[in-house]
Amino acid sequence: MSSVNDSTTPRSQLRVGRLTKAHGLKGAIKLELFTDDPGRRFVPGAVFTLQVPTGSPWHGKKIELVELRWYNQHAVGFFKDVPDREAAEALAKAILWIDQDDAEQSGEEDAWYDHQLIGLAVVRDGVKIGTIARLEHLPAQDLLIVKTPAGDVMIPFVKAIVPSVDIKTGIVTVTPPPGLLEELPEEPDDDDEDVENDADTTAVTAAPETESEPETEIDGAPGPS
Repeated sequence: MSSVNDSTTPRSQLRVGRLTKAHGLKGAIKLELFTDDPGRRFVPGAVFTLQVPTGSPWHGKKIELVELRWYNQHAVGFFKDVPDREAAEALAKAILWIDQDDAEQSGEEDAWYDHQLIGLAVVRDGVKIGTIARLEHLPAQDLLIVKTPAGDVMIPFVKAIVPSVDIKTGIVTVTPPPGLLEELPEEPDDDDEDVENDADTTAVTAAPETESEPETEIDGAPGPS
């Protein structure tokens, strides 16, 4: 699963790959692909926006693909202005984004923009546990930051844990493994809160008033407290 990072990249961008590590001595870099159509996305001349740490010399820059090759079923890219292994190593763990028109039918499965996900209800076993507050885009995977009554919870945005995202109904279904959300309370229903408040009010109103008896002392011992 993947989503577009609204905070560090333009809204109309799609994450399509990650540079993992240098390959050989001539600037080649191994790639982890996040697209079902590398033949269309990774063509000579394709330009990618780089997501790298702010301290990287590549921060705020784009990179152009010269050639994509395959070695032992692993994708390896050659890029413009990356002439040697040292330059390639400086790009390790960089995430690649491409410009995409909002109206484009990309054909990318399980890909959404951040703004489409923020605010959606997160449901476990048919019960709402919170809402998506934001997304964190990490090199290994994306994280859903879910706002719950107990505080923010991080949920890995992977198919095994988030099997369903329904933008139309506004529901994200999660099936977390044991231990991930064990002590997370269910989000209270507004109607339930009203019923509880009414019950408390009724209990207070119905409680009989009693006069307290003065404490007495017996043989110098204080009365019950």
